[in-house]
Amino acid sequence: MVSAADFTPPAGSITMFSTEWCGYCKRLKRQLDDAGITYTEVDIEEQPDTAAIVAAVNNGNHTVPTVIYPDGSAATNPSLADVQFQLQVH
Repeated sequence: MVSAADFTPPAGSITMFSTEWCGYCKRLKRQLDDAGITYTEVDIEEQPDTAAIVAAVNNGNHTVPTVIYPDGSAATNPSLADVQFQLQVH
């Protein structure tokens, strides 16, 4: 069984759990690309065992985008400013 720790990204990047149809995910990906922030995308519908990770950090909900930061903390639908602050990218 996979856990959030299995998806902890290296410093300066994030792991983003998403779905193909999620508009909020598409927006965040575009913003991250524009800001030059690297990320690893994990589609919870293509990798069904990862949906449990998303549910675990969202009180049972499969809310995306859910982001894992290098320190192991998680955020649900963060803004670009939130990601930049967490990564200390200014």
